[in-house]
Amino acid sequence: MMEKQQEKQKGLHIVFIDLEKAYNRVPRQEVWRCMRVKGTPEKHVRLVQDMYEGAKTQAQERRLQWYGHVMRRDEPYVGMRVMQMEVPGGTTRGRPKRRWMDVVREDLRDKQLSEDDVFDRAGWRKTVKNIEPT
Repeated sequence: MMEKQQEKQKGLHIVFIDLEKAYNRVPRQEVWRCMRVKGTPEKHVRLVQDMYEGAKTQAQERRLQWYGHVMRRDEPYVGMRVMQMEVPGGTTRGRPKRRWMDVVREDLRDKQLSEDDVFDRAGWRKTVKNIEPT
């Protein structure tokens, strides 16, 4: 791409965005607004929005699948014990760290599920699955 632009003697702008930091530290609506203000074509803004949304929904689906798998296992299963354990010791100053189980609870609220729904395996799989519109 760079060579083609040089042959045509046209300018080429390349931008590298640390998406993890951009999405986790800045409100997404602000990122989209700034992209538009800086003259980013709308199709590129939509492309970045779609990439983020697709990754987010897939991560949610996988988290809930794993949560259901672990919760349906027998009590002595190590995954179940780790999920229920409390780590002794104090915490650091500032805002508490975001834990995996906190995110799972947000996902459950988002999908309007309860922790008891996990035991209906067929219903759980159907509800957890993020169906792509066709």
